[in-house]
Amino acid sequence: MSAHDEQQIQAANDSGRTPVVFVHGLWLLPSSWDRWVEHFDRAGYAALSLSWPDDPETAAEANSHPEVFAGKTVGQVADHLAALIGRLDRKAAVVGHSFGGLLTQILAGRGLSAVSVAIDPAPFRGVLPLPFSSLRSSAPVLGNPANRHRAVPLTYEQFRYAFANAVGEEEAKELFETFAVPAPGAPLFQTATANLNPWTEAKVDTGNPDRGPLLIISGEKDHTVPWAIANASYKHQLHNPGVTEITEIPGRGHALTIDHGWQAAVRERPNWPPQVKTFLRG
Repeated sequence: MSAHDEQQIQAANDSGRTPVVFVHGLWLLPSSWDRWVEHFDRAGYAALSLSWPDDPETAAEANSHPEVFAGKTVGQVADHLAALIGRLDRKAAVVGHSFGGLLTQILAGRGLSAVSVAIDPAPFRGVLPLPFSSLRSSAPVLGNPANRHRAVPLTYEQFRYAFANAVGEEEAKELFETFAVPAPGAPLFQTATANLNPWTEAKVDTGNPDRGPLLIISGEKDHTVPWAIANASYKHQLHNPGVTEITEIPGRGHALTIDHGWQAAVRERPNWPPQVKTFLRG
């Protein structure tokens, strides 16, 4: 556990407030949630942005030492986050983006969260759609089998297509320079082959009655996780006895958690399930 994670968990437990855990995805760091953490702190929660194993503190450090990301798998990251969340005194709301959205659903399937919000979530075993835009977004990794064991950065052009297609050029460059870091290739290979591998780590227990309420949020213009993937995940989650809902935010791309309109996902609460709104009362 990083010192930053330990400090956040201790502070959350000491506060006695309801914890809200934010989980980042590929090509980003926990700091990508900083504005969300500040927002939910002001609203009266104990907000935490937890790390993946060996996450550097800053984007500059991450880009200088990309090797720290190499080899991280979905199962390894899920177990790491489960151990961190298990140290909280109270069950948390878990909010994840992209591969963080997949991890959020894995943790919910283990019964570890009170409520869950998966934003533009990466697919899991059983999710079948493979839109062209999603394949193109993942091509920088999947185009070379050796990338399974590497950390892979995105060029600006690749980031522009996969993340920042719904914002202007100036903002896209600012997002790339501020947030983009290398990412492990293994998770993309795991999701790409999940439907061929019964033992894949990229799977979710959608039937666990202790899963709790789940909301899936999709950005209308998302290239990386378009509606077809998000909606297929939603349909699988409908097997759960808990409340499961999905909403689409118009005009938003995969960068919706970090771009200028990041607060729209919070403002969309009228479309959130009542159980989620009750839990996240701020």
